[in-house]
Amino acid sequence: MAHHKPTRFLGLDWSPLNTPIQRRLETLGVIHYCLVLLFGCIASFWIVAYLFYARYYIALIILAIYVYLDRYTPERGGRSAMWFRRMPFFRWGCEYFPMKLHKTVDLDPTQSYLGGFHPHGILGASAFFQFGSEGTGFSELFPGIYPHVLTLSGWFNFPLARDYVMLAGMCSVSRASIDYLLTQPGHMPIVAVGGARESLMSRPGEHKLYIHNRKGFIKRAIRTGASLLPIYSFGETGMFNQIDNPEGSRLKRFQEVVTKYIGFAPPIFYGRGIFQYTFGLLPLRVPINTVVGKPISTTRMAEPTQEVIDSVHKKYVAGLVALFEENKTRFGIDKKTHLTLL
Repeated sequence: MAHHKPTRFLGLDWSPLNTPIQRRLETLGVIHYCLVLLFGCIASFWIVAYLFYARYYIALIILAIYVYLDRYTPERGGRSAMWFRRMPFFRWGCEYFPMKLHKTVDLDPTQSYLGGFHPHGILGASAFFQFGSEGTGFSELFPGIYPHVLTLSGWFNFPLARDYVMLAGMCSVSRASIDYLLTQPGHMPIVAVGGARESLMSRPGEHKLYIHNRKGFIKRAIRTGASLLPIYSFGETGMFNQIDNPEGSRLKRFQEVVTKYIGFAPPIFYGRGIFQYTFGLLPLRVPINTVVGKPISTTRMAEPTQEVIDSVHKKYVAGLVALFEENKTRFGIDKKTHLTLL
């Protein structure tokens, strides 16, 4: 395919007019994801506000009753639909980067797994595209395994947005939700272990993980006897640039306060635009390779001691580091580069 050079105008690099339609479709797939993630809850709020303002009270009552009666679904496996996960815009979004999913070993569909996704990145795009859709063929690589990307429970308080993300298999990250999924053979809840705080460190070329004090997911796995599954997404931190926020700066202190009280980090980031490549809210086109590692078995224990939790956590971290070291050079990372664990 011929290389299409951008046009420089008004200080911006504009995409050429003869950009192939396939690349336009790939951009559309990513736009879809960004709109849902960044504005899905806001759109739901304004729809409800409009119904109230327009005095469609019957519709509001029906909506409220539905949400109330359906309130436990996000903690009971959600409402995943394969027809939705196979929608073409997910495949386009994966081809945009492009994204690829790599398997280390087969997974037993009679067992349950708790996946730890690393790194969080700015928007966690790899977790959604790779495990919240069939864009990279998850069900073909892991037949009989049903992935569930876990997200903040607040998502499921917004009508319409909640139902949209549940169609992709997403569920609440609450303890009740994790415990339920881990008792269902073949199901694999996936947690972004580093959480919102880790997104504040996401920059191209960085491989920093918050992991040392992240042990809650370890306890959930031990209580149900589920296997832990380290997952590393190479290229995740290269999707966006982030404004400098060094430790001790006013910006970093503000971000940490917001993260502490609302559970959502406000990174100031930029990527590219729809028709220009200089800045915007769309991710950069960088190759993403997500590797699913080897399961780390646990022994079921209703009330695991701290010693047991620490021991399993140590094994998990060792497995995660090994996964990174064994695959880094395959995906363009210098052999002298290592994970920074915080």
